[in-house]
Amino acid sequence: MDNAPHIEVRDLTMAYGEFIVQRGIEFTVNQGDIFVVMGGNGCGKTTLMRALVGLQRPAAGTVLYGGEDFWNVEPEARQRLKRRLGILFQGGALWSSLTLAENVALPIAEYTGLPQDRVDEIVAFKLALVGLAGFEEFYPSELSGGMKKRAGLARAMALDPDILVIDEPSSGLDPLTARRLDELIVELRDSLGTTIVVVTHELASILSIGNNSIYLDSESHTMIATGNPQEALKNGHPKVRNFLTRGGTA
Repeated sequence: MDNAPHIEVRDLTMAYGEFIVQRGIEFTVNQGDIFVVMGGNGCGKTTLMRALVGLQRPAAGTVLYGGEDFWNVEPEARQRLKRRLGILFQGGALWSSLTLAENVALPIAEYTGLPQDRVDEIVAFKLALVGLAGFEEFYPSELSGGMKKRAGLARAMALDPDILVIDEPSSGLDPLTARRLDELIVELRDSLGTTIVVVTHELASILSIGNNSIYLDSESHTMIATGNPQEALKNGHPKVRNFLTRGGTA
């Protein structure tokens, strides 16, 4: 792999009508990063995630994937860029009426045209990758919260994305389950070379998995560049140190 940035965000402004959520957002995500977007509740983390994955056009600024301007390319090119992304939403966003195998198979069947036996092989591999081998015929309602998150992760990885965007992976999980999910995220990065952007306010996750980060400040409506969270905890901006020592509460 070359060392070109996977994601570049330049002077991004996010707004709802006249209300500015965040302005002046600038950061670079390199290949193999676990890049953390952190901040308290209501600071704009999920709004930024929506701008990154194509769900909400920013009010101003640029999002580049491999040097391509995501919001200013032709629709066909934007769809191609979206194919590079895997997304794990906060609640897992599994279809309740489908089995785990059917949930994971959906994007594969939609975008690849592979024969069913090959789809079944890929689904089994992706579920095994997240520790859910043998759960293919289970429905989401039959799973624990942590298993639902892992199943959502398997679906996000279905098309072998080179960038994975994860919204609040530890939300609603007990500390042990959250730690195991964090370990799985690091393992996927290490084994598959996936670049990962994690949106979270959970202190344990921020400090254990992130190698680069930004902090979204709800008071100034702009970001504070923080770098490695462990270093920011010791020597970072006072607001960031305060946030990290208070456990990420809003």
